[in-house]
Amino acid sequence: MDVVTDIVIDRSPDVVAAYASDPDNVPAWYANIKSVEWKTERPLRVGSQIAFVAQFLGKTLAYTYEIIELDARHLVMRTAEGPFPMETTYTWEPAAAGKTRMTLRNRGTPSGFASVAAPLMAVAVRRANQKDLALLKHRLETS
Repeated sequence: MDVVTDIVIDRSPDVVAAYASDPDNVPAWYANIKSVEWKTERPLRVGSQIAFVAQFLGKTLAYTYEIIELDARHLVMRTAEGPFPMETTYTWEPAAAGKTRMTLRNRGTPSGFASVAAPLMAVAVRRANQKDLALLKHRLETS
């Protein structure tokens, strides 16, 4: 599975990156994320571990991401837990004057039953990502 979605936000890349990369903000713009817990010391850096609890497709999922890349233009986090190991990438690129194109990419290789359901999961992930990016845009443009 490899799902890529993007949106243009009427805020500068540094503002979008600062907000979107802060795990404490995640429940405010990811509809399915119910809680976030830092497993390592703040601030966010390569090696940081963040535990998430999510509701997705009627199931409660608990997983821990580790930050594997982080700079002003992108963040990459990965989990190897559960039946669906996942890597999530955020990128922030300048768009038109003062705007940012944020891209959200989720990719992973499901195993077991999840491998059978992967095509349906990809559709659900894309739909969820589009809603989450729209909510992020709304939060940043109206704050």
